[in-house]
Amino acid sequence: MAKKILVVDDSALMRRVICDIIDSDERFRVADMAANGLEAFDLLSKNQYDAVVLDVNMPKMNGLQLLEKLRRHKIPARVMMASTDTMEGTKTTMEALDLGALDFIHKPDSAVDCRVDVFKSELLSTLYVVASSQMPVFAPLETISESREAAGKAAELARKLSQKITGSKVVAIASSTGGPKALQSVIPRLPAGLDAPVLLVQHMPKGFTASLAERLNELSEIAVKEAKEGEELQNGVVYVAMGGMHMNVKSVPGGKYVIHYSDEPNREGVKPCANYLYESLSDSRFEKIVCVVMTGMGADGTEGIRHLEEKKKPHVITQDQSSCVVYGMPKSVVNAGLSDQVVPLEQLAQEITLQVGVRG
Repeated sequence: MAKKILVVDDSALMRRVICDIIDSDERFRVADMAANGLEAFDLLSKNQYDAVVLDVNMPKMNGLQLLEKLRRHKIPARVMMASTDTMEGTKTTMEALDLGALDFIHKPDSAVDCRVDVFKSELLSTLYVVASSQMPVFAPLETISESREAAGKAAELARKLSQKITGSKVVAIASSTGGPKALQSVIPRLPAGLDAPVLLVQHMPKGFTASLAERLNELSEIAVKEAKEGEELQNGVVYVAMGGMHMNVKSVPGGKYVIHYSDEPNREGVKPCANYLYESLSDSRFEKIVCVVMTGMGADGTEGIRHLEEKKKPHVITQDQSSCVVYGMPKSVVNAGLSDQVVPLEQLAQEITLQVGVRG
């Protein structure tokens, strides 16, 4: 049965073009349209849709205000942002993801440009992921102090239980759809004294990963930054892979490791791709490698971990199905027999901390 879609955009022409694209795919059917957030809220109060395609800038009630109102009234919706703001206004996009949007695409400025195959393909593939996702639930937003308290408890527990963890360690995280929000339940709960660098591949275009790193850094005691070419890895720092490039780890003299970006084609349909990161760790001298695979469509991470298993024995943690927005990437790792632990989202940070320990 075709998935029912609500399209929300203040431009009548843009609504028509987006609806035509969606209706051209037999997997979908545009069930309703709205010209602003107020109209959309009224429709969402009465009807259920498989997904909502939502513009940001609209009169009467904009996209962010609609997301806020849906949260306030606890009306769940699978929302994909489609706005010209999503390229220039990366902070606006991050705010939309914070408020419950599941994914986003950049909508061209003109309706004519929307008719090109690249945009059509991206719109339809992203919409399918969003429409197939779990319906969001409205858990209370964790405060910074609560996250830091959780990080402190994880560190205390690690000090008690992890006395025998020695040698060099690294944590490598892969996440995709639902990741930006889910990561807020993981990174801020990591203690500042984590005894390993953390490498994070979140599937996002160029420009957005800097905003993601900035947001996570604001929420966390552990330092979070977008990784730069040639940057030396330090314990207690989270390095977010730059969008549009593949992040690798390279060994340099003195037993040190640095970030190295490569510009190979998309892999698993994404760039950055976690498979490249995991494979680059197979030639490293890290004594303990912890791989964490979180929410996301597809199978990124599986091939890289399998390759890593041939030379190393990483400890692999996968996010459990019930806490994933999309149970694709973790499921692929589990089905391949590569997962050592299946863990709910809220416990991931604690398990990472227990695996690598804390300094001091």
